[in-house]
Amino acid sequence: MAISSLAGMLLSEAILGRQRSFALRFLHHLLGLSFFFTAALSAPTFASGPTAEAILEKADRARGGLSEGLRWKINLASSGGGQAAEYDVKVKGVNVIARCESPARQKGETFLFNDRNLWIYRPGLKKPVSLSPRQRLSGQAANGDIATTNYARDYVGEIEGKETVEGKATFRLLLKAKDKNVTYDKIRYWVTQDTYLGVKAEFLTLEGKVFKRAKFAYEHKLAVAGKNVPFVSRMDITDAMNEASTTSILYQSPSAEPLSDTIFNVNNLTR
Repeated sequence: MAISSLAGMLLSEAILGRQRSFALRFLHHLLGLSFFFTAALSAPTFASGPTAEAILEKADRARGGLSEGLRWKINLASSGGGQAAEYDVKVKGVNVIARCESPARQKGETFLFNDRNLWIYRPGLKKPVSLSPRQRLSGQAANGDIATTNYARDYVGEIEGKETVEGKATFRLLLKAKDKNVTYDKIRYWVTQDTYLGVKAEFLTLEGKVFKRAKFAYEHKLAVAGKNVPFVSRMDITDAMNEASTTSILYQSPSAEPLSDTIFNVNNLTR
């Protein structure tokens, strides 16, 4: 009997030990889950906001980045003096044609942007000549500055943070060129959080040095698909080393209108 009782006690202790061990493991499991969910709930939710690509797509619309046909006039003037130039600009998707209307010595000069390829034609030339969008057009303005700038297509964007610019809450983005055949290697770009309008930019070298700055204004309204949307009215480009050196691009009379694809054919420039 004594041996039987002792065996029973040992068996009971073993069972209780296993139960206590199981209970402890279960408690540790619950504590682990509690820690996991607490950490998950307290972690910042970066994914809840707009992506850099979505921000750029919306900002592009106010500067001509629409699939519909658009047309406007440009007045280009630099602070250093010299004669202002006027261009008639037509845009459809990724294609842009800008024809100079004045001064008289440049009249008829035409820039054609086929996607990322740029051509120039001057009266008297036998055929159009290929150009780089980075070449200087006038003052601080590059060739690529007179066309619609499709940042969402041409650059990979990264949201660096948020800043207040002239009283407006903005996203600060860093853009890196997807291709060498675009106007700038890198751009730091500020876009308003409520209206998605690009209000400020810094143009950077590959090493990250600022060499030009720009500010944008949106005083125009453009009727698109039955809605009035903001449209760029002015872009001021300033030399980062010399703030007195500024080139202003004034956008005038923007309108949506149907445009034929044939006007963007490089073979038609000489006709």
